[in-house]
Amino acid sequence: MKKVLVLAEVRDGQLRNVSLEALAAAQLIADGGEVVAGVFGADAAAHAATLAHHGATTVYTAAHEALGQYTPDAYTQAVSQLIQQAAPDAVVLGHTAIGRDVAPRVAARLGYGLVSDVTGIEAGPVFTRPIYAGKAFQKRKFADGKVFVTIRPNNIAVGTADESKSAAVVPVELDIKDLRTIVKEVVRKTSGKVDLSEAKVIVSGGRGVKSAEGFQTLQELADVLGAAVGASRGACDADYCDYSLQIGQTGKVVTPDLYIACGISGAIQHLAGMSSSKVIVAINKDPEAPIFQVADYGIVGDLFEVVPLLTAEFKKVLV
Repeated sequence: MKKVLVLAEVRDGQLRNVSLEALAAAQLIADGGEVVAGVFGADAAAHAATLAHHGATTVYTAAHEALGQYTPDAYTQAVSQLIQQAAPDAVVLGHTAIGRDVAPRVAARLGYGLVSDVTGIEAGPVFTRPIYAGKAFQKRKFADGKVFVTIRPNNIAVGTADESKSAAVVPVELDIKDLRTIVKEVVRKTSGKVDLSEAKVIVSGGRGVKSAEGFQTLQELADVLGAAVGASRGACDADYCDYSLQIGQTGKVVTPDLYIACGISGAIQHLAGMSSSKVIVAINKDPEAPIFQVADYGIVGDLFEVVPLLTAEFKKVLV
C-alpha cells in the first residue's frame, strides 16, 4: 500500500486537466493505497471538491502570497515543505513547464528518484517514457525509495468523477523566505483560445500556409472543431505566426486525439513533437512529403482549397 501525492496545477483560476490525469496516474501507482493532493494559490480551497471527485482523500492547500505566480525558489520551498508534511511514497505532477522545472529541483533536494515525461503506467508500477525524440520507448521501474513522476498531458485517461466523494481539506502553513526572484508582471503570449499542450484537436500549419493571413484559414477550421492552432518551426521562422505556436523538438510536444497538419512537409524535428498523436491527418500538395509516412489519413491537394471545404462540412455536422 502506497501513499501518493499529486501536485495539482492551477492556471488563470482553473484547474488544469493534466492534474486530473495525474490523479488517475496516482491511483495506478498507489495500487489501492491512499491518494492525496496539494494545490497552491489564493483560491486553492476552491478546487478541493474537484480533486476529491477524482480520487483525492485529502487536499492540502497553501495560500501563501509568494505562490501567486510561479518562481523556482518559492515553489521549490513550498513543494519540499508540503512533501515533508504529507510524507508520501511518490509524488505525481504534470510534465508541464512548471512540472519540468520544479520536479528535478525538489527530487534532488529530498533524495527522491525521478522519472519524467511518462506516457504509460503498468502494474508494478512500470513507467513508459519516450526517448530519442519519440523514436523509441523505455520502461523504468524503481527497486526502492521514494519517487517523483511527471506525466505527459493527454496520455493518461482521466477517471470518471464521483461527486459523492469528499476530501479533508488541510491548510498548510509554509515558511518561504530568501527569494532571489519575484514576479512583478506577466506578459503572456498564447497559442489561441485553446491550450495547445492539452488540446484534444490541433490544426497545425507549416511553410505551405505561405503567410500570416493564411493561418486565418486554419483558425476558422480550429474554431469549428474547438481546436488549438499550432505551427512548424518553418512557419514560425518565416514570421507567419508566433513561436508560442511551435510544435516540434525545439517547441511543444503534443499528443492530441486528432492532429491536422496543413502544408507541413514532415521534417524529423516536427515529427518529434506530434508523431504520438492518436490520429494524424496530413494535407499537402506534394504526394512524396514525409508527413504522409506517419499520417493515418492523407489528402494530396492545395490546403487553401481543402481546408475551407473541411470547415464547411464540419459546420454542417457540429454547428
